[in-house]
Amino acid sequence: MKGAILMAKTLRDKLIPYTFVLPALLLLALFSLIPIFIALIISFTGLDITGLGDWSQIKFIGLQNYTQLFHDSAFLQSILNTGYYVIIGVPLVILLSLTVAILINFGQNRFFRFMRLVFYTPSITNTVAVAVVWTYMYNPSMGLLNNLFGKIGLGPFPWLSDPATAKMSLIILAVWKAIGLNMLIFLAALQGIPESLYEAAELDGAGWWQQTRHITLPSLSFSIFFVTVTTLIGWFQFFDEPFVMTKGGPLNSTNSVALFVYQNGFQNSNFGYAAAGSFVMFTAIIIATLVQFKLQKKQQGI
Repeated sequence: MKGAILMAKTLRDKLIPYTFVLPALLLLALFSLIPIFIALIISFTGLDITGLGDWSQIKFIGLQNYTQLFHDSAFLQSILNTGYYVIIGVPLVILLSLTVAILINFGQNRFFRFMRLVFYTPSITNTVAVAVVWTYMYNPSMGLLNNLFGKIGLGPFPWLSDPATAKMSLIILAVWKAIGLNMLIFLAALQGIPESLYEAAELDGAGWWQQTRHITLPSLSFSIFFVTVTTLIGWFQFFDEPFVMTKGGPLNSTNSVALFVYQNGFQNSNFGYAAAGSFVMFTAIIIATLVQFKLQKKQQGI
């Protein structure tokens, strides 16, 4: 009898910690896992606006949506555009936010605290509002940027009207907006590095660059990994800027996979096709994230 009571108590003690995470797991299942599963099922159907009103109109079409996607020039172009955003945008965000964090970390007076606010403010500003303002700044005839460049004899530049420059124009805005949050993450990590390491390095004659290379960057390895993964996921889902500023144009040159999914799902009411496109993007994000985890483990020698 005592043994049964002891086993019940042991089991209860083991289950207690899970009761604390159960609400989070239920929310995760309800708002994330279940919708993903439903979207996966929808991607194998021809669900459209009529199917929403009458479920009997929904037809299972197998892999037809996925086959059609990879024969769709608009989707293939959106993949190339998203790849361009990721390859250019992710390194720029990490490099600039890390550089700003290191420079700001050197000072502790009011000016440096003010610069934290300056760099962080864009990240908490509404993306749509910022995109509208930057659209006016990019205006080819009366925009601020072309007016400034005109004063020194340059331009005007077709910031959003030329396929060759439109993608980079969106990247400039997105990078400017993303620096602040990542800068705070790096600043928090920098302030956790023991000062004794730098003092010992100074006694050994190490300069600023040697300290940064051999102390700062290795100490920030996990923060860099975290920022890389979150930034990578964010750029794979690049949506707000092209949606507000270019609608995917000109000539589909700025259309991302996320915007392609929106256009087919919410504008064309082709929900099955849009769900298939979203799962292609979902798969790409999972693969890229797993590669990052693999590289991180390899770097740590695990």
